[in-house]
Amino acid sequence: MSTATPLRLDEDRCYDALLSRDRRFDGQFIAAITSTGIYCRPSCPAPVRPKRQNVQVYATAAAAQLAGFRSCKRCRPDAAPGSPEWDQRGDLVGRAMRLIERGEVDRVGVAGVAAQLFVSERHLNRVLNEALGAGPIALARAQRTNLARILLETTTMSVTDTAFAAGFSSVRQFNDTMRAVYDRTPTQIRKAGGNDASTSSGIELKLWQPAREPIDHEWMFGFLAGHGLPGISSGTNSSYERTMQLAGGNAHVEVVADQLNPAGVWTTFTLDNIADLADAIARVRRVFDLDADPHRIDEILGEDPVIGPLRRTRPGVRVPGSVDGFEAAVGAVIGQQISVAGARTLLGRLVDAANDDAGPDDPKHFPSASALAELDLSDIGLTAARQRTLRTLSEAVSRDDVRLDSTVDRTETRAALLALPGIGPWTADVIAMRALGDTDVLLGGDLVIKRLLEANDIDPKNPASTEHLAPWRSYVACTLWATRDLTESSSQ
Repeated sequence: MSTATPLRLDEDRCYDALLSRDRRFDGQFIAAITSTGIYCRPSCPAPVRPKRQNVQVYATAAAAQLAGFRSCKRCRPDAAPGSPEWDQRGDLVGRAMRLIERGEVDRVGVAGVAAQLFVSERHLNRVLNEALGAGPIALARAQRTNLARILLETTTMSVTDTAFAAGFSSVRQFNDTMRAVYDRTPTQIRKAGGNDASTSSGIELKLWQPAREPIDHEWMFGFLAGHGLPGISSGTNSSYERTMQLAGGNAHVEVVADQLNPAGVWTTFTLDNIADLADAIARVRRVFDLDADPHRIDEILGEDPVIGPLRRTRPGVRVPGSVDGFEAAVGAVIGQQISVAGARTLLGRLVDAANDDAGPDDPKHFPSASALAELDLSDIGLTAARQRTLRTLSEAVSRDDVRLDSTVDRTETRAALLALPGIGPWTADVIAMRALGDTDVLLGGDLVIKRLLEANDIDPKNPASTEHLAPWRSYVACTLWATRDLTESSSQ
Protein backbone atom coordinates (compact mmCIF):
# COMPACT_ATOMS: atom_id res chain seq x y z
CA MET A 1 0.00 0.00 0.00
CA SER A 2 1.30 3.47 -0.87
CA THR A 3 2.29 5.63 2.06
CA ALA A 4 0.68 8.94 2.90
CA THR A 5 2.77 12.07 3.24
CA PRO A 6 1.79 15.48 4.59
CA LEU A 7 0.77 18.17 2.11
CA ARG A 8 3.74 20.47 2.62
CA LEU A 9 3.17 24.18 2.14
CA ASP A 10 5.93 26.72 1.69
CA GLU A 11 4.44 29.42 3.90
CA ASP A 12 6.69 32.19 2.57
CA ARG A 13 5.78 31.32 -1.02
CA CYS A 14 2.12 31.18 -0.03
CA TYR A 15 2.40 34.64 1.54
CA ASP A 16 4.03 35.98 -1.64
CA ALA A 17 1.11 34.55 -3.63
CA LEU A 18 -1.31 36.28 -1.25
CA LEU A 19 0.50 39.62 -1.63
CA SER A 20 0.39 39.40 -5.42
CA ARG A 21 -3.18 38.07 -5.51
CA ASP A 22 -1.95 35.16 -7.65
CA ARG A 23 -5.02 33.31 -8.96
CA ARG A 24 -2.90 30.27 -9.86
CA PHE A 25 -2.83 29.34 -6.17
CA ASP A 26 -6.60 29.50 -5.64
CA GLY A 27 -7.77 26.15 -4.27
CA GLN A 28 -4.23 25.05 -3.43
CA PHE A 29 -4.05 26.60 0.03
CA ILE A 30 -6.11 28.69 2.43
CA ALA A 31 -4.81 31.91 3.99
CA ALA A 32 -6.30 32.56 7.43
CA ILE A 33 -5.99 36.07 8.84
CA THR A 34 -5.68 36.09 12.62
CA SER A 35 -6.48 39.80 12.95
CA THR A 36 -9.89 39.40 11.29
CA GLY A 37 -10.76 35.77 12.00
CA ILE A 38 -11.49 34.97 8.37
CA TYR A 39 -9.87 32.73 5.76
CA CYS A 40 -9.35 33.74 2.14
CA ARG A 41 -8.26 32.44 -1.23
CA PRO A 42 -4.85 33.77 -2.40
CA SER A 43 -6.41 36.10 -4.96
CA CYS A 44 -8.70 37.83 -2.46
CA PRO A 45 -9.33 41.39 -3.75
CA ALA A 46 -9.26 42.97 -0.28
CA PRO A 47 -7.48 46.34 -0.69
CA VAL A 48 -5.24 45.89 2.37
CA ARG A 49 -2.82 42.96 2.52
CA PRO A 50 -2.33 41.44 5.99
CA LYS A 51 1.02 41.43 7.75
CA ARG A 52 3.05 38.23 7.58
CA GLN A 53 2.71 37.55 11.30
CA ASN A 54 -1.09 37.69 10.97
CA VAL A 55 -1.29 35.00 8.26
CA GLN A 56 -1.66 31.29 8.93
CA VAL A 57 -1.61 28.87 5.99
CA TYR A 58 -3.81 25.77 5.83
CA ALA A 59 -4.03 22.98 3.29
CA THR A 60 -7.83 22.87 3.36
CA ALA A 61 -10.82 25.02 4.26
CA ALA A 62 -11.77 22.32 6.77
CA ALA A 63 -8.54 22.89 8.70
CA ALA A 64 -9.15 26.65 8.77
CA GLN A 65 -12.71 26.10 9.97
CA LEU A 66 -11.50 23.77 12.74
CA ALA A 67 -9.12 26.52 13.86
CA GLY A 68 -12.10 28.85 14.29
CA PHE A 69 -11.86 30.96 11.10
CA ARG A 70 -14.85 31.97 8.96
CA SER A 71 -15.05 32.14 5.18
CA CYS A 72 -14.34 35.52 3.57
CA LYS A 73 -17.48 37.13 2.15
CA ARG A 74 -15.47 39.08 -0.42
CA CYS A 75 -13.44 36.37 -2.18
CA ARG A 76 -15.56 33.29 -1.31
CA PRO A 77 -12.60 30.90 -0.98
CA ASP A 78 -14.84 27.83 -1.03
CA ALA A 79 -15.84 28.67 -4.62
CA ALA A 80 -12.31 28.11 -5.96
CA PRO A 81 -11.56 25.02 -8.08
CA GLY A 82 -10.58 21.94 -6.10
CA SER A 83 -7.02 21.11 -5.19
CA PRO A 84 -5.02 19.45 -7.99
CA GLU A 85 -3.30 17.36 -5.31
CA TRP A 86 -6.16 14.85 -5.39
CA ASP A 87 -5.60 14.28 -9.13
CA GLN A 88 -1.90 13.59 -8.76
CA ARG A 89 -1.67 11.77 -5.44
CA GLY A 90 -2.19 8.03 -5.45
CA ASP A 91 -1.50 7.58 -1.73
CA LEU A 92 -4.02 7.07 1.06
CA VAL A 93 -4.64 10.82 1.47
CA GLY A 94 -5.41 11.37 -2.22
CA ARG A 95 -7.66 8.33 -2.41
CA ALA A 96 -9.51 9.33 0.76
CA MET A 97 -10.08 12.86 -0.51
CA ARG A 98 -11.55 11.55 -3.76
CA LEU A 99 -14.02 9.46 -1.74
CA ILE A 100 -14.93 12.45 0.44
CA GLU A 101 -15.48 14.60 -2.68
CA ARG A 102 -17.97 12.00 -3.90
CA GLY A 103 -19.97 12.32 -0.69
CA GLU A 104 -19.05 8.89 0.66
CA VAL A 105 -18.77 10.07 4.28
CA ASP A 106 -22.41 11.19 4.12
CA ARG A 107 -23.44 7.96 2.39
CA VAL A 108 -21.55 5.27 4.33
CA GLY A 109 -19.87 7.11 7.21
CA VAL A 110 -16.22 7.25 8.17
CA ALA A 111 -16.23 3.52 8.87
CA GLY A 112 -17.46 2.82 5.34
CA VAL A 113 -14.81 5.06 3.80
CA ALA A 114 -12.08 3.40 5.88
CA ALA A 115 -13.34 -0.03 4.80
CA GLN A 116 -13.15 0.96 1.12
CA LEU A 117 -9.54 2.01 1.70
CA PHE A 118 -8.74 -1.15 3.71
CA VAL A 119 -7.61 0.77 6.80
CA SER A 120 -9.05 1.34 10.26
CA GLU A 121 -11.05 4.45 11.17
CA ARG A 122 -8.35 5.40 13.65
CA HIS A 123 -5.60 5.16 11.03
CA LEU A 124 -7.62 7.14 8.48
CA ASN A 125 -8.29 9.92 11.00
CA ARG A 126 -4.64 10.05 12.03
CA VAL A 127 -3.28 10.17 8.48
CA LEU A 128 -5.70 12.88 7.29
CA ASN A 129 -5.13 15.02 10.38
CA GLU A 130 -1.35 14.76 10.00
CA ALA A 131 -1.43 15.54 6.26
CA LEU A 132 -4.25 18.07 6.02
CA GLY A 133 -4.97 19.35 9.51
CA ALA A 134 -8.49 17.90 9.51
CA GLY A 135 -10.13 14.48 9.74
CA PRO A 136 -12.74 12.96 7.42
CA ILE A 137 -15.73 14.37 9.32
CA ALA A 138 -14.41 17.94 9.17
CA LEU A 139 -13.42 17.55 5.50
CA ALA A 140 -16.88 16.24 4.64
CA ARG A 141 -18.44 19.12 6.59
CA ALA A 142 -16.49 21.64 4.51
CA GLN A 143 -17.60 19.80 1.37
CA ARG A 144 -21.24 20.01 2.47
CA THR A 145 -21.12 23.71 3.29
CA ASN A 146 -19.52 24.56 -0.04
CA LEU A 147 -22.12 22.58 -1.99
CA ALA A 148 -24.91 24.16 0.05
CA ARG A 149 -23.59 27.66 -0.68
CA ILE A 150 -23.51 26.90 -4.42
CA LEU A 151 -27.09 25.61 -4.34
CA LEU A 152 -28.32 28.61 -2.35
CA GLU A 153 -26.70 31.08 -4.73
CA THR A 154 -27.47 29.42 -8.06
CA THR A 155 -30.73 27.47 -7.75
CA THR A 156 -34.30 28.02 -6.60
CA MET A 157 -34.26 24.92 -4.43
CA SER A 158 -35.86 25.49 -1.05
CA VAL A 159 -33.64 25.86 2.00
CA THR A 160 -34.88 22.55 3.39
CA ASP A 161 -34.19 20.70 0.14
CA THR A 162 -30.79 22.37 -0.07
CA ALA A 163 -29.86 21.09 3.38
CA PHE A 164 -30.54 17.47 2.49
CA ALA A 165 -29.13 17.77 -1.04
CA ALA A 166 -25.83 18.96 0.42
CA GLY A 167 -25.72 16.01 2.82
CA PHE A 168 -26.82 17.55 6.13
CA SER A 169 -28.82 15.31 8.44
CA SER A 170 -31.13 18.06 9.70
CA VAL A 171 -32.15 21.64 8.92
CA ARG A 172 -31.00 22.75 12.37
CA GLN A 173 -27.53 21.29 11.78
CA PHE A 174 -27.51 22.99 8.37
CA ASN A 175 -28.41 26.41 9.77
CA ASP A 176 -25.88 26.20 12.61
CA THR A 177 -23.06 25.08 10.31
CA MET A 178 -23.69 27.74 7.68
CA ARG A 179 -23.69 30.47 10.34
CA ALA A 180 -20.44 29.16 11.80
CA VAL A 181 -18.65 28.96 8.45
CA TYR A 182 -20.08 31.96 6.58
CA ASP A 183 -21.39 34.16 9.44
CA ARG A 184 -24.71 34.27 7.58
CA THR A 185 -27.96 32.33 7.62
CA PRO A 186 -28.84 30.31 4.51
CA THR A 187 -31.47 32.89 3.59
CA GLN A 188 -28.90 35.70 3.83
CA ILE A 189 -26.46 33.75 1.64
CA ARG A 190 -29.18 33.28 -0.96
CA LYS A 191 -30.08 36.98 -1.03
CA ALA A 192 -26.43 38.06 -1.10
CA GLY A 193 -26.00 35.94 -4.21
CA GLY A 194 -28.88 37.79 -5.88
CA ASN A 195 -31.22 34.81 -5.60
CA ASP A 196 -34.43 35.60 -3.74
CA ALA A 197 -36.38 32.51 -4.76
CA SER A 198 -37.32 30.11 -2.00
CA THR A 199 -39.38 27.44 -3.72
CA SER A 200 -38.10 24.08 -4.79
CA SER A 201 -37.34 23.56 -8.47
CA GLY A 202 -37.41 19.80 -8.08
CA ILE A 203 -34.33 17.83 -9.03
CA GLU A 204 -33.13 19.56 -12.18
CA LEU A 205 -30.23 21.82 -11.25
CA LYS A 206 -27.96 24.04 -13.34
CA LEU A 207 -24.61 24.71 -11.69
CA TRP A 208 -21.39 26.49 -12.62
CA GLN A 209 -18.29 24.30 -12.29
CA PRO A 210 -15.15 26.46 -11.91
CA ALA A 211 -11.71 25.55 -13.27
CA ARG A 212 -8.28 27.11 -13.69
CA GLU A 213 -7.46 28.64 -17.05
CA PRO A 214 -6.39 27.88 -19.68
CA ILE A 215 -8.78 25.14 -20.81
CA ASP A 216 -8.86 23.66 -24.30
CA HIS A 217 -12.64 23.17 -24.31
CA GLU A 218 -12.78 22.37 -28.02
CA TRP A 219 -10.45 19.38 -27.78
CA MET A 220 -11.95 17.99 -24.55
CA PHE A 221 -15.54 18.20 -25.77
CA GLY A 222 -14.48 16.85 -29.16
CA PHE A 223 -12.68 13.89 -27.60
CA LEU A 224 -15.68 12.98 -25.44
CA ALA A 225 -18.04 13.34 -28.41
CA GLY A 226 -15.81 11.15 -30.57
CA HIS A 227 -15.68 8.47 -27.88
CA GLY A 228 -19.38 8.68 -27.02
CA LEU A 229 -21.48 5.59 -26.35
CA PRO A 230 -24.50 5.39 -28.68
CA GLY A 231 -27.66 5.68 -26.65
CA ILE A 232 -25.80 6.78 -23.52
CA SER A 233 -23.57 9.76 -24.31
CA SER A 234 -23.19 12.25 -27.13
CA GLY A 235 -21.69 15.66 -27.73
CA THR A 236 -20.28 18.40 -29.91
CA ASN A 237 -17.20 20.62 -29.66
CA SER A 238 -18.94 22.68 -26.98
CA SER A 239 -21.48 20.37 -25.29
CA TYR A 240 -21.74 16.89 -23.82
CA GLU A 241 -24.58 14.91 -22.30
CA ARG A 242 -25.07 11.41 -20.94
CA THR A 243 -26.98 9.17 -18.60
CA MET A 244 -25.47 7.83 -15.38
CA GLN A 245 -26.45 5.29 -12.75
CA LEU A 246 -25.73 6.47 -9.22
CA ALA A 247 -26.40 5.04 -5.78
CA GLY A 248 -29.85 6.58 -5.51
CA GLY A 249 -31.08 6.02 -9.07
CA ASN A 250 -30.77 7.34 -12.60
CA ALA A 251 -29.20 10.64 -13.55
CA HIS A 252 -28.78 12.72 -16.68
CA VAL A 253 -26.10 15.38 -17.07
CA GLU A 254 -25.56 18.05 -19.72
CA VAL A 255 -22.29 20.02 -19.78
CA VAL A 256 -21.90 23.16 -21.89
CA ALA A 257 -18.94 25.48 -22.47
CA ASP A 258 -19.45 29.20 -21.89
CA GLN A 259 -17.78 31.22 -24.63
CA LEU A 260 -17.81 34.36 -22.47
CA ASN A 261 -16.31 32.66 -19.42
CA PRO A 262 -13.88 29.87 -20.28
CA ALA A 263 -12.86 29.31 -16.63
CA GLY A 264 -15.29 26.42 -16.15
CA VAL A 265 -18.43 24.84 -17.57
CA TRP A 266 -22.18 24.98 -17.00
CA THR A 267 -23.64 21.67 -15.85
CA THR A 268 -27.31 20.70 -15.69
CA PHE A 269 -28.16 17.68 -13.54
CA THR A 270 -31.43 15.77 -13.59
CA LEU A 271 -31.47 13.30 -10.71
CA ASP A 272 -33.82 10.64 -9.39
CA ASN A 273 -32.35 11.21 -5.92
CA ILE A 274 -31.03 14.60 -4.85
CA ALA A 275 -28.68 12.87 -2.38
CA ASP A 276 -26.60 11.80 -5.41
CA LEU A 277 -25.70 15.40 -6.28
CA ALA A 278 -22.23 15.47 -4.66
CA ASP A 279 -21.29 12.22 -6.39
CA ALA A 280 -22.60 13.47 -9.74
CA ILE A 281 -20.62 16.71 -9.44
CA ALA A 282 -17.43 14.84 -8.54
CA ARG A 283 -17.81 12.53 -11.54
CA VAL A 284 -18.30 15.41 -13.96
CA ARG A 285 -15.29 17.24 -12.56
CA ARG A 286 -13.18 14.12 -13.12
CA VAL A 287 -14.48 13.56 -16.66
CA PHE A 288 -13.45 17.10 -17.61
CA ASP A 289 -10.37 17.21 -15.33
CA LEU A 290 -11.64 20.51 -13.90
CA ASP A 291 -9.34 20.52 -10.87
CA ALA A 292 -6.14 20.34 -12.95
CA ASP A 293 -3.56 23.12 -12.58
CA PRO A 294 -2.20 23.86 -16.08
CA HIS A 295 0.41 26.31 -14.77
CA ARG A 296 1.87 23.75 -12.42
CA ILE A 297 1.84 21.10 -15.16
CA ASP A 298 3.55 23.40 -17.64
CA GLU A 299 6.26 24.31 -15.16
CA ILE A 300 7.60 20.86 -16.04
CA LEU A 301 6.25 20.12 -19.51
CA GLY A 302 6.91 23.65 -20.79
CA GLU A 303 10.66 23.24 -20.32
CA ASP A 304 10.88 20.22 -22.63
CA PRO A 305 12.16 21.21 -26.11
CA VAL A 306 9.63 18.95 -27.83
CA ILE A 307 6.56 18.89 -25.58
CA GLY A 308 6.81 22.54 -24.47
CA PRO A 309 6.09 24.03 -27.92
CA LEU A 310 3.24 21.55 -28.41
CA ARG A 311 1.67 22.58 -25.10
CA ARG A 312 1.88 26.20 -26.20
CA THR A 313 0.20 25.28 -29.48
CA ARG A 314 -2.70 23.66 -27.61
CA PRO A 315 -2.72 25.41 -24.18
CA GLY A 316 -4.93 23.90 -21.53
CA VAL A 317 -5.21 20.35 -22.87
CA ARG A 318 -6.45 18.10 -20.05
CA VAL A 319 -6.94 14.38 -19.48
CA PRO A 320 -10.45 13.05 -20.20
CA GLY A 321 -11.72 10.93 -17.34
CA SER A 322 -14.76 8.69 -16.99
CA VAL A 323 -17.97 8.62 -14.94
CA ASP A 324 -17.59 4.87 -14.44
CA GLY A 325 -14.34 2.93 -14.31
CA PHE A 326 -15.80 -0.35 -15.52
CA GLU A 327 -17.33 1.37 -18.55
CA ALA A 328 -13.93 2.88 -19.39
CA ALA A 329 -12.22 -0.49 -18.98
CA VAL A 330 -14.65 -2.26 -21.31
CA GLY A 331 -14.14 0.53 -23.85
CA ALA A 332 -10.38 0.05 -23.63
CA VAL A 333 -10.66 -3.71 -24.19
CA ILE A 334 -12.99 -3.33 -27.17
CA GLY A 335 -10.80 -0.54 -28.56
CA GLN A 336 -7.72 -2.75 -28.81
CA GLN A 337 -6.19 -2.52 -32.29
CA ILE A 338 -9.26 -1.00 -33.97
CA SER A 339 -10.32 2.53 -34.87
CA VAL A 340 -12.32 4.79 -32.54
CA ALA A 341 -15.26 4.59 -34.95
CA GLY A 342 -15.09 0.80 -35.01
CA ALA A 343 -14.98 0.64 -31.23
CA ARG A 344 -18.03 2.94 -30.99
CA THR A 345 -19.97 0.62 -33.31
CA LEU A 346 -19.19 -2.43 -31.18
CA LEU A 347 -19.91 -0.60 -27.94
CA GLY A 348 -23.23 0.58 -29.36
CA ARG A 349 -24.18 -3.03 -30.08
CA LEU A 350 -23.17 -4.03 -26.57
CA VAL A 351 -25.31 -1.26 -25.07
CA ASP A 352 -28.27 -2.31 -27.22
CA ALA A 353 -27.87 -5.94 -26.14
CA ALA A 354 -27.72 -4.94 -22.48
CA ASN A 355 -30.84 -2.74 -22.81
CA ASP A 356 -32.95 -4.96 -25.08
CA ASP A 357 -35.85 -4.91 -22.60
CA ALA A 358 -35.88 -1.11 -22.26
CA GLY A 359 -38.87 0.80 -23.59
CA PRO A 360 -38.55 3.47 -26.30
CA ASP A 361 -38.62 6.26 -23.72
CA ASP A 362 -36.46 4.54 -21.11
CA PRO A 363 -32.88 5.76 -20.69
CA LYS A 364 -30.14 3.34 -21.67
CA HIS A 365 -27.39 2.47 -19.24
CA PHE A 366 -24.07 0.73 -19.49
CA PRO A 367 -24.30 -2.78 -18.01
CA SER A 368 -22.84 -3.49 -14.61
CA ALA A 369 -19.97 -5.95 -14.30
CA SER A 370 -22.25 -8.72 -13.06
CA ALA A 371 -24.74 -8.09 -15.89
CA LEU A 372 -22.03 -8.07 -18.56
CA ALA A 373 -20.58 -11.31 -17.22
CA GLU A 374 -23.92 -12.97 -18.03
CA LEU A 375 -24.56 -11.17 -21.34
CA ASP A 376 -24.47 -13.07 -24.64
CA LEU A 377 -21.75 -11.32 -26.67
CA SER A 378 -21.73 -13.70 -29.65
CA ASP A 379 -23.78 -11.46 -31.96
CA ILE A 380 -21.95 -8.19 -31.31
CA GLY A 381 -19.03 -8.76 -33.68
CA LEU A 382 -16.29 -9.42 -31.16
CA THR A 383 -13.70 -12.13 -31.61
CA ALA A 384 -13.91 -15.15 -29.32
CA ALA A 385 -10.73 -14.02 -27.56
CA ARG A 386 -12.14 -10.53 -26.94
CA GLN A 387 -15.35 -12.01 -25.57
CA ARG A 388 -13.34 -14.12 -23.13
CA THR A 389 -11.37 -11.07 -21.99
CA LEU A 390 -14.54 -9.09 -21.34
CA ARG A 391 -16.10 -11.96 -19.44
CA THR A 392 -12.97 -12.47 -17.33
CA LEU A 393 -12.73 -8.74 -16.59
CA SER A 394 -16.43 -8.55 -15.70
CA GLU A 395 -16.18 -11.51 -13.34
CA ALA A 396 -13.08 -10.06 -11.64
CA VAL A 397 -14.79 -6.70 -11.11
CA SER A 398 -18.06 -8.23 -9.91
CA ARG A 399 -16.10 -10.31 -7.36
CA ASP A 400 -14.24 -7.15 -6.26
CA ASP A 401 -10.94 -8.77 -7.22
CA VAL A 402 -10.38 -5.67 -9.40
CA ARG A 403 -11.74 -2.25 -8.45
CA LEU A 404 -11.85 0.45 -11.10
CA ASP A 405 -12.18 3.99 -9.82
CA SER A 406 -10.00 6.88 -8.75
CA THR A 407 -9.88 5.78 -5.11
CA VAL A 408 -7.89 2.55 -5.55
CA ASP A 409 -4.18 1.86 -5.29
CA ARG A 410 -3.10 2.43 -8.89
CA THR A 411 -0.02 0.19 -8.80
CA GLU A 412 -1.90 -2.76 -7.33
CA THR A 413 -4.82 -2.34 -9.73
CA ARG A 414 -2.57 -2.15 -12.79
CA ALA A 415 -0.84 -5.38 -11.71
CA ALA A 416 -4.23 -7.07 -11.23
CA LEU A 417 -5.35 -5.96 -14.70
CA LEU A 418 -2.18 -7.24 -16.37
CA ALA A 419 -2.75 -10.62 -14.72
CA LEU A 420 -6.01 -11.02 -16.65
CA PRO A 421 -5.75 -12.80 -20.03
CA GLY A 422 -6.16 -10.44 -22.97
CA ILE A 423 -5.17 -7.27 -21.12
CA GLY A 424 -1.74 -5.96 -22.03
CA PRO A 425 0.20 -2.79 -21.19
CA TRP A 426 -1.70 -0.52 -23.63
CA THR A 427 -5.10 -1.52 -22.25
CA ALA A 428 -3.91 -1.27 -18.64
CA ASP A 429 -2.44 2.18 -19.35
CA VAL A 430 -5.67 3.48 -20.90
CA ILE A 431 -7.63 2.21 -17.90
CA ALA A 432 -5.12 3.75 -15.48
CA MET A 433 -5.38 7.13 -17.20
CA ARG A 434 -9.12 7.36 -17.79
CA ALA A 435 -10.62 5.20 -15.01
CA LEU A 436 -8.10 5.49 -12.19
CA GLY A 437 -7.15 9.13 -12.82
CA ASP A 438 -3.40 8.43 -13.07
CA THR A 439 -1.65 11.64 -14.19
CA ASP A 440 1.60 9.90 -15.16
CA VAL A 441 0.76 7.46 -17.98
CA LEU A 442 2.68 8.08 -21.21
CA LEU A 443 0.68 5.56 -23.29
CA GLY A 444 3.78 4.72 -25.32
CA GLY A 445 1.99 1.67 -26.74
CA ASP A 446 -0.59 3.87 -28.48
CA LEU A 447 0.19 3.89 -32.20
CA VAL A 448 -0.38 7.63 -32.69
CA ILE A 449 1.64 8.61 -29.62
CA LYS A 450 4.40 6.14 -30.46
CA ARG A 451 4.84 7.61 -33.94
CA LEU A 452 4.85 11.19 -32.69
CA LEU A 453 7.38 10.41 -29.97
CA GLU A 454 9.67 8.54 -32.34
CA ALA A 455 9.43 11.37 -34.88
CA ASN A 456 10.87 13.64 -32.18
CA ASP A 457 13.64 11.21 -31.18
CA ILE A 458 11.92 10.10 -27.98
CA ASP A 459 11.97 6.37 -27.28
CA PRO A 460 8.48 5.41 -25.98
CA LYS A 461 9.83 2.06 -24.73
CA ASN A 462 12.47 3.70 -22.55
CA PRO A 463 10.90 5.22 -19.39
CA ALA A 464 14.15 7.07 -18.63
CA SER A 465 13.76 9.15 -21.79
CA THR A 466 10.61 10.79 -20.39
CA GLU A 467 11.32 10.61 -16.66
CA HIS A 468 11.82 14.39 -16.57
CA LEU A 469 8.17 14.81 -17.59
CA ALA A 470 6.84 12.99 -14.51
CA PRO A 471 4.32 13.15 -12.90
CA TRP A 472 2.42 14.65 -15.85
CA ARG A 473 2.99 12.16 -18.66
CA SER A 474 -0.76 11.61 -19.12
CA TYR A 475 -0.90 15.26 -20.20
CA VAL A 476 1.92 14.58 -22.65
CA ALA A 477 -0.15 11.79 -24.21
CA CYS A 478 -3.25 13.97 -24.52
CA THR A 479 -1.23 16.89 -25.89
CA LEU A 480 0.13 14.61 -28.60
CA TRP A 481 -3.39 13.46 -29.45
CA ALA A 482 -4.62 17.05 -29.53
CA THR A 483 -1.70 18.18 -31.70
CA ARG A 484 -2.43 15.36 -34.13
CA ASP A 485 -6.10 16.40 -34.23
CA LEU A 486 -5.11 20.03 -34.90
CA THR A 487 -2.76 19.00 -37.72
CA GLU A 488 -5.40 16.80 -39.34
CA SER A 489 -8.13 19.46 -39.12
CA SER A 490 -5.89 22.18 -40.60
CA SER A 491 -4.94 19.96 -43.55
CA GLN A 492 -8.53 19.20 -44.54
